[in-house]
Amino acid sequence: MKTEVLIIGGGVIGASIAHQLAKYNLDIILVEKASDVCMGTSKANSAMIHSGFNIDGGTLKGKLALAANKVVKQLCQDLDVDLVKPLGSITVGFEDSDLEKMKKTMENGIKNGIQGMRLLDQKELHEMEPHLNPEAKYGLFEPETGIINPFEYTVALAENAVINGAKVMLDTEVLDIMIENKTVKGVKTNKGDIEAKVIINAAGLYADKIAAMVEDIDFEIKPRKGQYFLYDKKWGNILTYTIYSAPTKVSKGMIVVPTIDGNILAGSNAEALEDKTDLRTTAEALDQIYTSTISHLFPELPRMGDVITTFTGLRAASSNEDFIIEAAKTVKGMINVAGIQSPGLTSAPAIAVMVEELVRAQNLELDFTPKANYEKGRKAPVMLAELSYDERNALIEKEPAYGEIICRCESISKGEIKDAIHRPVPATNMDAIKRRVRAGMGRCQGGFCGPKVLDILSRELNISPLEVTQKGNASFVLAARNKELPLAEGDQKNEKIRI
Repeated sequence: MKTEVLIIGGGVIGASIAHQLAKYNLDIILVEKASDVCMGTSKANSAMIHSGFNIDGGTLKGKLALAANKVVKQLCQDLDVDLVKPLGSITVGFEDSDLEKMKKTMENGIKNGIQGMRLLDQKELHEMEPHLNPEAKYGLFEPETGIINPFEYTVALAENAVINGAKVMLDTEVLDIMIENKTVKGVKTNKGDIEAKVIINAAGLYADKIAAMVEDIDFEIKPRKGQYFLYDKKWGNILTYTIYSAPTKVSKGMIVVPTIDGNILAGSNAEALEDKTDLRTTAEALDQIYTSTISHLFPELPRMGDVITTFTGLRAASSNEDFIIEAAKTVKGMINVAGIQSPGLTSAPAIAVMVEELVRAQNLELDFTPKANYEKGRKAPVMLAELSYDERNALIEKEPAYGEIICRCESISKGEIKDAIHRPVPATNMDAIKRRVRAGMGRCQGGFCGPKVLDILSRELNISPLEVTQKGNASFVLAARNKELPLAEGDQKNEKIRI
């Protein structure tokens, strides 16, 4: 197999790069070792579009975040992706020392060009967020922070790239990079060799491993674990703005943030790890987050009960704590995009533009003529819950599958699930369906709809129910058919029982 541009990694960065380069007459393949895009850091983060008020504008990640913040709203409009921007954030303080930190943060925000920031006294703070701890004394308001659905955003970028001619290959792991005369020639994967003129390494937590396949490198990716709480929608009205705890020496502060879908997301801590696969949550860490931040800011929020789920995200932190976006030093045709932690979700469009410039500078005889038939958007998926009753009835009349509700918690229809399976980047397992349409993301976490979703996947993909997976590879949901299980002897009445 041959291509011109090969992108390694299907997170928001790889998808953004594919979306950017698909504007030109280039042959593009994006490979992702997981069974879907948005399976790593991109799916487990704060889902915030940062304004840049608390970012060091002198760093590469600061410069790119500030640049991307100016274009992300238009990009989401083009791709029909929900984005609440501006929303705004409030940093909350309890001590006089917190106020001093806020003043410095405000100075930094003004330096970065953020307008409309102001300090809040106790009265105004509680008028704006009445459910805050009554002991909170100070606030710093900035008006430009946004929130987004990172799954929808990443999928939309990848879908648009596919619509414009790019190819996405899932379950495709890069095993080695082929080099000849100090120039990349392609990659070896578990699905065979792919020849390429340029390779873009956007492999997230494994970007150092990929980069080291072509030369000695001077950086390392160390995972940094962050654990989160997700609250039931019944708590969705407890706050209006994104809430930061006061910043510390090592953190911008933990957050309590409203999500696009009406839940409350809260967290996260920052724990340095060696293991890039450690996605465990721990009672000790969650208790610490709840006690130090969540209950301290919003005493009404419970520790359990209305917590739908807890989860972990791993940030791909580089050893120098900044983004690393550069061409390989000794091998032509290799671009590394590494160390993309917060604010990577915000920075993605600007990262993609920077990568385009680096690819152009490689002088590999690539055709950067803009596509004459380029499509800047995509056909937005049907979202039944957002339609009026008249619109729903008209849709159901055309396709009765939209009239069969599969997920009661989120009001997701069979038609929406079938659509997700046949999109430009298809959802082919339970978690992929969950990310696309939210079936299984409600309070019961798939307890009701799970079997129904499995049956739809089996029928639409024309595979046995035993072949349906939770998240690809060998994560099979079912072990065997009941009637095929062996029988063991029962009690003295010679009853048969299944084992």
